Amino acid sequence: MKRILYLCALLPFLAACSDDNTELSDLGSLKPADEVFGKATGNFTADEWYPGGKLGTTDKASYSAATPAAEQAGMENDFNVGEDFFEHLYTYDQEPRKGLGPAWVRNSCIACHPSYGHGKRQTEYRANQIGNGYLLVIYHPDNNAYISEVTGMPQTQAMAPFKAPINEDLISIEWKEVTAMESGLPLQFEDGERYSLIYPEVRIPQEAFNTDPKPTNYDVRLESTIGVYGTGLLDAISADDMKAQYQQEASHGVQLNPAIWDTAKNDWASTAWYTLADGTKMIKKFTYAMTRASLQDGAGANAIWNITNVSRSDRPKLYTTAAWAQAMSEDADVIATIKANPASPYYADGTTTGISDAVRHLLDPSTNQFDNQWHNSQPEMSDKQYYQFMVWHRGLAVPAARNLNSSDVQRGKELFNEIGCARCHRPSWTTSEDTPWVDASIKAYASSMGKDYKSMLPRYPNQVIWPYTDMVQHRLFMMNDIRTGWCRTTPLWGRGLSRRLTGADDRLHDCRARNVIEAIMWHGYSKQSDAYKPTEKFFHLSKADRNAVVQFLESI
Repeated sequence: MKRILYLCALLPFLAACSDDNTELSDLGSLKPADEVFGKATGNFTADEWYPGGKLGTTDKASYSAATPAAEQAGMENDFNVGEDFFEHLYTYDQEPRKGLGPAWVRNSCIACHPSYGHGKRQTEYRANQIGNGYLLVIYHPDNNAYISEVTGMPQTQAMAPFKAPINEDLISIEWKEVTAMESGLPLQFEDGERYSLIYPEVRIPQEAFNTDPKPTNYDVRLESTIGVYGTGLLDAISADDMKAQYQQEASHGVQLNPAIWDTAKNDWASTAWYTLADGTKMIKKFTYAMTRASLQDGAGANAIWNITNVSRSDRPKLYTTAAWAQAMSEDADVIATIKANPASPYYADGTTTGISDAVRHLLDPSTNQFDNQWHNSQPEMSDKQYYQFMVWHRGLAVPAARNLNSSDVQRGKELFNEIGCARCHRPSWTTSEDTPWVDASIKAYASSMGKDYKSMLPRYPNQVIWPYTDMVQHRLFMMNDIRTGWCRTTPLWGRGLSRRLTGADDRLHDCRARNVIEAIMWHGYSKQSDAYKPTEKFFHLSKADRNAVVQFLESI
């Protein structure tokens, strides 16, 4: 038996999230009433109404709609089942979403991705606050390596009788206001309009860690989730096309992350390659830090395991650490609670030593595979369920563009290109033939169904898409910046619907920007920023032109 459940430990989380507040999307149509949708208008081509191409765009005002490709392939039922895994709570033992714990980051996926979009800015860290997309980033500042005492996505919740690896009651988030831009740009535009910039300072005292040993010499940052829609389309961008983009930027003197690009060789660095589960190597492209390659072995595929700690056939280990296992095996409260319950799977011989050994063997990732004596004989998420989750994940559509027939939006596009924003926020790509990499669990399910695994997932071949990202990492040199300073250019498609769909317009990697203007001006905080020059030009625009740029960004 994998875990022990005490009902009192679960009730607060059942109350924290319900079917009533998980999905806020407005499913109304985005098509304009004057029937210009899909037609060239001003400086927009007909294609630009379809940011995800014809196969990846929905005309619904939603981040959760299925792509035409998924619908045309007859995958609606699997898509809907996969959606259910994203939207609802995981529990200890209730089908079909069983397996939560023994420690976890969130008890549902949508808690981090409100309405499938960007997380919302928080003033305190509460794992069960709907809309809290924050992940704690705890690392050693001397080498930027994650600390080893807790998991890379640190956990602040645990099932009784265990204590969470980090006590979130001791985590503090303080929002500070910038009093002067390091670059010298004033906090007031030339026409007198003021803007303000804030940034978070996060502290976790050593006593908050329930680990043995406790970490030393560490710093903390926040990273918020981004929208999950359209990730299947980004997966379809080829490594060759990405390489051409890197070479182009390198030829213009752009300093590129040496962990991804070898400037001397004008080619990928050895560390740019990610080794997938079957040994296949692919170029990294997902997450702010570009730590994952294929969507099927990347962001969502990883999160469904390490956020909830639900095992599956290709992820048989719990997402835990040896330091937490050691601390729990030594904790007097944990031992006493188990000793008082002979039915506990950790009871062993009922002695302190026996219980301690059982707890350590259960929680230590080197010994806790589900096929040993301490675990269930089967993974908690079946191959079919994981397949359905990935149909949903790869099948999420991008919302259609809005208001492209507006003269202000057209003016905004012109300025966006003129001042240089498009150098990093590259407007469009053409997808590859899109033969997605497929992992062993999906292959196993395909085999059991007598199907060809190559046709099992939604595909987006040869689509002109408009994500507004160059898929390259850049540095902005912001106060309390992202870990390492390198951050992949965030896609801008669909972001203009955030306020309507999630109730917030927070932007950037830690939600420090409360609106588009703040997001832009953070790009010019330092003259070292890769985007300082475009930001400086934006600063000198008239109010009407600044508004036009904002309207453009809210329309694509």
